[in-house]
Amino acid sequence: MKPFFSRLLFSVYYYLFFVLYFVVTRLIFLVYHADFTSNLDFTTLVKIPLKALYMDFPTASYFSLFPFLIVAFSIWINNKVTKNILKWYTYVIIFIINLLFLFDIGLYRAWGMRLDATPLMYINTPKEMLASVPTPLLIGAVVFWIVFSLLLCFTYNKTLSKKITLFQPIKFWVFPLFLFSIVLLLVVGRGGLQTIPVNQSSVYFSDKMFANHAAVNFAWSFINGLSTKSYNQVNSFKTMEVDTANTKIAEALNPLRVYLTNDSLKLLNTDQPNIILILWESLTAKIVEPLGGEKEVTPNLNKLVHEGILFSQFYANGDRSDKGLVTVLSGYLPQPDQSIIKNTNKARSLPFLTKQLNDIGYSNSFYYGGDLNFGNMISYLRNGEVSEFISGDAFDNKDWNSKWGAHDHVVLNRLLTDINKEKAFPFFKTLFTLSSHEPFEFPGDYAFGKDGKENLFRSAHHYTDESIGQFISEAKKQAWWDNTLVVIMADHGHPLPARKGFFHAPSKFHIPMLWLGGALVKKDTIIDNISSQTDFAYSLLPLLGGDHSSFTWGKNIFANSDQHFTHYVYNKGFGLISKKGIVVYDYIKKENVVEEGTDLSKLQDLGLSLTQQSFQDYLDRK
Repeated sequence: MKPFFSRLLFSVYYYLFFVLYFVVTRLIFLVYHADFTSNLDFTTLVKIPLKALYMDFPTASYFSLFPFLIVAFSIWINNKVTKNILKWYTYVIIFIINLLFLFDIGLYRAWGMRLDATPLMYINTPKEMLASVPTPLLIGAVVFWIVFSLLLCFTYNKTLSKKITLFQPIKFWVFPLFLFSIVLLLVVGRGGLQTIPVNQSSVYFSDKMFANHAAVNFAWSFINGLSTKSYNQVNSFKTMEVDTANTKIAEALNPLRVYLTNDSLKLLNTDQPNIILILWESLTAKIVEPLGGEKEVTPNLNKLVHEGILFSQFYANGDRSDKGLVTVLSGYLPQPDQSIIKNTNKARSLPFLTKQLNDIGYSNSFYYGGDLNFGNMISYLRNGEVSEFISGDAFDNKDWNSKWGAHDHVVLNRLLTDINKEKAFPFFKTLFTLSSHEPFEFPGDYAFGKDGKENLFRSAHHYTDESIGQFISEAKKQAWWDNTLVVIMADHGHPLPARKGFFHAPSKFHIPMLWLGGALVKKDTIIDNISSQTDFAYSLLPLLGGDHSSFTWGKNIFANSDQHFTHYVYNKGFGLISKKGIVVYDYIKKENVVEEGTDLSKLQDLGLSLTQQSFQDYLDRK
């Protein structure tokens, strides 16, 4: 087996060659940006390279895949050919990756982000791209690139390349063993066998963004940018002139963009109440009786409706959690076939409700029973200056379901315990439930049984409803309740329970929003203005004396007008709902697939304008 192990050891050494390369380049990055690095404490500095390994190991596997294949096939290739193939492959990779590293280290200070595919947007104008770089610095960079690349090539040649000449003939039957090593490499490439593949959130660990950025692997970031086509600047949803689209949007939005304070609305008993936002996974109006939904699926919510303000014509703007989180906390219209939260560099430029609340004295916490790396949540929330996170690793494994994380009642109990110990007032605490997500696993009885997905779905929501009901019941007994506003809202709707009609009809996006709590003056009130998640931050902040001007897609839910509307998107389409009518448009068919009411042409034009310009806004963000 000696011939086998000589090849296997070469493969391992080759892989570690790139791991070590990323360690060295990260050290260079930290030294080059010493002014930023000097602001980090020793513990944070130590954690950077350790956290970075979560991304360095997978990235090294990308560059090692071809060499692993060549080593496997070297059973039938003579050593000289094998050596030359790997030598020139490695040389080319070294020169390319070092060039990317230079772009990364040079652009970071100006862009405030690690390298992604953005430079490709300027590749057709290289003169303009380099115009801002001083000539001496450019010359120095080129010299560094050549010298450092040659040094790495020399190191490879002296330490690894010569080992190939020691390969001995080997029996063909060991070939499957090499294939198995390639399979292992692919597993490492996705970050392991866990549900969520490695992403940028995997290395975000600090409240200091430079530390998080330093832990990001620049090569991974670039490759990920290519795979997500973040460099593509073509607006595939453009259907009209920009000025025309902006005019239509302004005509619809401006009458509803008003600053309504608590003094005028008299909704709250205090200027700055504590706020608890409960984002309820997949809660659709189809199972909430006061919204015309099924009976007894959410009995606690049905009763709580009479203790607060129910927004009866409230809609999700998207159809997934990653879109829902951004629409709620950033008031940002989602994109039909993209997700800005997955592009950290774009998402960091968004407005954040949490930032605005910080500015007026609120503390911020986020509770989620699962992995905050999911959907890039933690990097998004850290950009929003959320200071405290309680996630799945804070809970015992016995309190988890098989896939997502801790059961809802466990996380809600933790929230209640923490608030009772809270010393920083006022606070804004967001809790994102998860038990009502597939596979619908939770402790206790399944109120609607387990026969089929629809009943599993109903049972899971019944459990979450019971958990939230118990939380509210206990919260009412606490001293802080009288100064607290609780907002219950879905992150998005759900296809279940199935209804007749078009899959992307408004019923899928119709969701509850309920305000209650001791700080709320008005009780048993229904507001039927057509509104959506993008309106939440815009409407809430004026009640607290905050600034809502940066939430450019928002409308004030409380504005007294019959012009209210909402806009939602799905992959390759949108829906536009107003009191006059409804249109659902499909970009593949290039026509409305649902039409109800009057002014359909005007509604279609507004929907086309909103989709076009919100997507352009997404493209323009850096």
